Amino acid sequence: MDLAFERLVTNPSCRDDAGHFVSHGPNSQCQPDHDAFKRLVNQLGFALAPSAMHGARTTGYGGFDISIEAAYTGISSSKDYWKRGTQGAVDSSTKQAPASNASPDSVLQLYSVRARKGFGYGIELAGTFGFMPKTSLIGGGADARIALLEGFRRGFLGIFPDIAVGGGVRTITGTPQLQLTVVGVDAQISKSLPIQGTSVLTPWIGYQHLWIFGDSGLVDLTPATDAQGACGFAGVLVPGNGNQSTRESEYTGAPVCTNGPRSNADFNNNAVFRRARLERHRLLVGFNYRYEILLAGAQFTTDLTSPADAQSSERDATILADESRQWTLALQLGAAF
Repeated sequence: MDLAFERLVTNPSCRDDAGHFVSHGPNSQCQPDHDAFKRLVNQLGFALAPSAMHGARTTGYGGFDISIEAAYTGISSSKDYWKRGTQGAVDSSTKQAPASNASPDSVLQLYSVRARKGFGYGIELAGTFGFMPKTSLIGGGADARIALLEGFRRGFLGIFPDIAVGGGVRTITGTPQLQLTVVGVDAQISKSLPIQGTSVLTPWIGYQHLWIFGDSGLVDLTPATDAQGACGFAGVLVPGNGNQSTRESEYTGAPVCTNGPRSNADFNNNAVFRRARLERHRLLVGFNYRYEILLAGAQFTTDLTSPADAQSSERDATILADESRQWTLALQLGAAF
């Protein structure tokens, strides 16, 4: 399931299954499929977004907890952009990945370690670090929030739930093909319910607005073809590397090829996909159970609206028109001090 953006082209005939450039004339360069890139980033961003998996009540002044989170996110694995945009299982004999991923995983897994620290006045900060199995992706980020109303258990205010607002950011590393950052702002309502004085059950419900920022690295759309070898590379057109008849206006920095006309065509098969700037609206429903210092919890997250309806750009809404709502089931196990 590693990313394989080199396969996201609108004219597949420009390359063979192994990634060699197939030249069919002056307009045979591979054309990047910008829409497929945006659709894949849309779903991947949902899976890597801040989980906001906590009640509205903070850990309190001097409070601290650390936990392990496992998140499972459904994706549209039958869609063409997942099959073309990710690697399949490597053949054990040839050590090569197939031309497309015939059976992408229908659920993306994300395992993280998160630490939360309270600083009084309803302020809490958190940091997280995790990885996505079957990929080279490693993610991390930070959260901050403030409780607007918390801790009242008696009197008139005791009937009110805890209320908090906050935000978080996640980013990834592990691939040169994609720079992905997801920012989330959330609001939550929860109520802590003591059980026999030894444990506390805290259910919550919340809303989260996501902004997904996806930027492509430079992607070689024909990675199996050596552009310099194909052209017989002899340098570039700069002063000192041309013949005596070369005019100053022709010193363009273009490659000098010795293998004849059109032998430089593969240099044009490097591309940067158009950046993705997407939004999502999410509903958060969860709970945690604390027994002394032990803490366990679960949360279900889903889209409140379709991905297309969440976009502020009409063009992005059109690109995501057929995209389904996603969901994430997150589980937590940790300790609170």
